[in-house]
Amino acid sequence: MRKKFSLIIFTDLDGSLLHRDNFNFDEIKEYIKNLIDEGIIIIPNTSKTDSEIEDFVKELGADLPFISENGASIHGLNLINTNFPNKIILSRNKQELLEIFNSKVPDELRAKCKFISNMDLKQQSKIFGLQENKLKNALNRKYTIPFIFEGDKIEKNKLIKIFKSSSLNIQEGGRVLNLGDNTNKVKSMNQVLKIYKKVESKIKVIAVGDNFNDLDMLKNCDVPCLVFNDQFKQDQINIDNLIVSNKPSPEGWADVIKTALVKIGYYE
Repeated sequence: MRKKFSLIIFTDLDGSLLHRDNFNFDEIKEYIKNLIDEGIIIIPNTSKTDSEIEDFVKELGADLPFISENGASIHGLNLINTNFPNKIILSRNKQELLEIFNSKVPDELRAKCKFISNMDLKQQSKIFGLQENKLKNALNRKYTIPFIFEGDKIEKNKLIKIFKSSSLNIQEGGRVLNLGDNTNKVKSMNQVLKIYKKVESKIKVIAVGDNFNDLDMLKNCDVPCLVFNDQFKQDQINIDNLIVSNKPSPEGWADVIKTALVKIGYYE
C-alpha cells in the first residue's frame, strides 16, 4: 500500500537519466512510465533546452512538466493542476546577459571564453556529442550561453567573481560551462514546490543528479540521489543520506529511485 503523500522526482537528464554518451534510456523507459502511472510526478530539471526536453518527452511517450536551461524557465505545471501556470520565466534573455558580459568582463578574460555558438559545426558536434537536428536543438538556447574557458584556475575564479558581482552565474556541466542569469536548478525547484504546496501539503521530494550543477538540488530535497559519475569522489560530497548508484545512467537512475522509494516509505 502506498503512503498518503505526493511524491515529486526532480531529475537531471544527461548522465543521470540518459546515457552519458549516446543519450539513450530504452532500458528504463517502461519503468519511468510505470512510476508516472502510479501518480509520481517526474520533472526533468536540466541544462537542456526546451526543444531537447520536448524531444525526450516525445520519445518517452508521456507528457511531463519540465525545467530547462539550468532553472531559467519552468513549463507545463498545468499538467499537474489545470490552475497552475503553463510557463514561468525566471531569467533574462541571453542577449541581455551577453551585453552585461561584454561590458563587465575584461578583454583578456573575454578572449579566453570560447562560445560554442561561434564555433563551426564540426567543433560543436564534437563538444556536445550530437549530430544534425539534435545539435540544432542543443544550440537553440534562449537564456544561457554555453562556452569553454581556456584560462587557468585563478583566471576562472576571477571570472566567477565578476559574474557574481554582475548578477550572472556560471553553471558547470559535464561538457561545457554555461553563462546564465542568477538562476539555478534549486531556485526553480523551490518555485515549483511553492506553487504545488498551495494545493497539496504533504509532499516528499526525490532529486537525482550526477554533476556539479546538481549538488544544490540534491542538498535541498528529502532523498538525494547521485548516479555514478567517475568525475566525483563520494567522500568529497557533503550531502547527508546520499544514495549513490554503482552503475552509470540509465540503469543507475532506476537503481537509485528504487532505493529512494524504499527509504522514503513510499510503499508499505
